[in-house]
Amino acid sequence: MIDMPDYEAAKRVAAQGSEAERVALAGSAAAAPEILYFLANDPRQAVRSAVAGNARSPAQADRLLAEDQDPGIRAAIGRKLAPRAPELAGASDRLRRLAWDTLCRLAEDAAVTVRQVIAEELQAMPGAPRDLILRLAQDAAMEVAEPVIRFSPLLTEDDLLALVEAPPVPATVTAVARRPMLSERLSDAVAKRAEAEPVAALLANDSAAIRERTLDALIAQAATQPEWQRCLVRRPGLPPRALLALAKVVADHLLEPLTGRADLDPGLARLLRARVEQRLQRTEDTSLPPDLAFEEAALQGDRIAMRRLLAAAAGVPETAVTRAERLRNAKALLSLCWQAGLPPRAATLAQTVLGQIAPGALLRVPEDGRWPLSEDEMRWQIELLAEPETAA
Repeated sequence: MIDMPDYEAAKRVAAQGSEAERVALAGSAAAAPEILYFLANDPRQAVRSAVAGNARSPAQADRLLAEDQDPGIRAAIGRKLAPRAPELAGASDRLRRLAWDTLCRLAEDAAVTVRQVIAEELQAMPGAPRDLILRLAQDAAMEVAEPVIRFSPLLTEDDLLALVEAPPVPATVTAVARRPMLSERLSDAVAKRAEAEPVAALLANDSAAIRERTLDALIAQAATQPEWQRCLVRRPGLPPRALLALAKVVADHLLEPLTGRADLDPGLARLLRARVEQRLQRTEDTSLPPDLAFEEAALQGDRIAMRRLLAAAAGVPETAVTRAERLRNAKALLSLCWQAGLPPRAATLAQTVLGQIAPGALLRVPEDGRWPLSEDEMRWQIELLAEPETAA
């Protein structure tokens, strides 16, 4: 920075000075606005960059540099203007309106790095303009959207729910799943999609509130999702029922960290270890009854074995089971389990593992263990599966 009290001398430097002299003048807080505007047109990148970083540069110079061919210069303008967003949005005077228009243009810049700078400046700002925050949250580049999605206090639960239900890109849902203090409603929405990466992010988010019934459904699906298993085993505050269910689902190498959790009370720890021992004994037993064989196949994610076991026990062709899978027909899969003589709990595994049905679409078995459909309706579902399919 240099002091340039002599206006005529500054003019001579701007027009004829060396590059080093022009850079010093462009960064000077004492330089006149018209001098800085003149230097914003300088052919040397270093000079234009100094103008971009100068807090005293006029709005007209910033507007000019917002179109500069160098994305680093455009990013510098964005970094300078973004903290002023609360005062610029809705301003009535001409220069502030010009600065606001410049910032909005930069928020839609073709270069991700430019938009990213603005998002990082605004991500936790409570006074940031809401329209601008929403625009950044909907950006297809996660370098731009994720900081805002995760940390902006201006995004409401409804805003976030809309991003989950109609994400601009698949990674948007993962960003929402990582947001601190996620509500049960939003956790349900992420879980309902049953997508591998967002659900793993949700389970790894220790501050996310997840309902027990949602956890139950995710654990039932975790047999085919190793990353979910790893996150579940390490998730704090799991209820006892979830921990016992995990003992049936997780891969062998995760059993030790599961039973060694520091938050287990002694009684639950003993029960959990007993469940693990039972599981290991079953693995060595080659003559399991159909219900246990079906459960073990589900725990391994072996859909072929599940399909064969279910068809054989229910006395239907495998094509009937395949049809129920393809249609993701929860009632049909449950009815096949009933016909096969399997216990009602097997219906949850049939829906989540075999049918790949999302947690929000499951036909849930009541806690008292009864079948949720009448026998007449279940017989009818079996009859429908046996009917020949009509061509579309």
